[in-house]
Amino acid sequence: MANYIHVPPGSPEVPKLDVTVQDQEEQRCREGALSLLQHLRPHWDPQEVTLQLFTDGITNKLIGCYVGNTMEDVVLVRIYGNKTELLVDRDEEVKSFRVLQAHGCAPQLYCTFNNGLCYEFIQGEALDPKHVRNPAIFRLIARQLAKIHAIHAHNGWIPKSNLWLKMGKYFSLIPIGFADEDLNERFLSDIPSSQILQEEMTWMKEILSNLGSPVVLCHNDLLCKNIIYNEKQGDVQFIDYEYSGYNYLAYDIGNHFNEFAGVSDVDYSLYPDRELQGQWLRSYLEAYKEYKGFGTEVTEKEVEILSIQVNQFALASHFFWGLWALIQAKYSTIEFDFLGYAIVRFNQYFKMKPEVTALKMPE
Repeated sequence: MANYIHVPPGSPEVPKLDVTVQDQEEQRCREGALSLLQHLRPHWDPQEVTLQLFTDGITNKLIGCYVGNTMEDVVLVRIYGNKTELLVDRDEEVKSFRVLQAHGCAPQLYCTFNNGLCYEFIQGEALDPKHVRNPAIFRLIARQLAKIHAIHAHNGWIPKSNLWLKMGKYFSLIPIGFADEDLNERFLSDIPSSQILQEEMTWMKEILSNLGSPVVLCHNDLLCKNIIYNEKQGDVQFIDYEYSGYNYLAYDIGNHFNEFAGVSDVDYSLYPDRELQGQWLRSYLEAYKEYKGFGTEVTEKEVEILSIQVNQFALASHFFWGLWALIQAKYSTIEFDFLGYAIVRFNQYFKMKPEVTALKMPE
């Protein structure tokens, strides 16, 4: 995969610890976490350490480790999900993490280990779909995303998006069937054939690559739970950089707009309407121009062009996560209806396609 992410000189090295944390049994999980903490927090008494399981993720297991009751210093231990190395380039993830940390856009990364990584806990609230519609919060989100998109981390290369490469890889990994009869029946009746999926990918690449959206450093997975809002400080931070990398700017925003619908009980009536999109995109463009040193003047035409790019790239996001969910349905040990999620994403792709392809760029 094209390797454009360049970690700035002087960035602290990230220790790699030869530890494997078993996540199937609580006791073995605790032992693994404590052996990491011996290196990261040697002054902590192992008897005093509390482990708290966070259950929001559907890719990995996340455990918070702390002593005392105040949770002032919390070490997060993230254990990679089964076979997620098929979906995620772990070296790129660490590079993205380090680049974002160097620019004040990510928490501190303490270490990596054989099947995961440890990082600093960010104080605040993981958001829900109701929060991301709130103008006071969505303006902060738009601004923070613009800050990331304005980072120059490619060491003189003209970066290219790896979206089509990654999509092609995922397509090659999707199952052709399931051993479980009920699952297999749903798969065969509700998921488009591989020939149709292949045709759609070819069509998307041709149309979307030519929309003129700049290629920038993207988060690529800005679902609500990956946004931490600190009301006291009046800011937001993004977490989980597993899918981050160089991609089309409009994809990152379109993907976030899709996430207004939620993950567990997906409701696409919550997709932002034209008015909300206009406000969001104007806030974003003002911040992006400011970070790039272009002033903050934003025209209606610029908002309109970005809106069309974003809504068309939202198609690629549905398709990408549809493929992703099919692979997860085959390999993941996490309790979640991945096949049902894939069906929802592909259905929404085909529903949205005629609406968004009818949008015409302003003269």
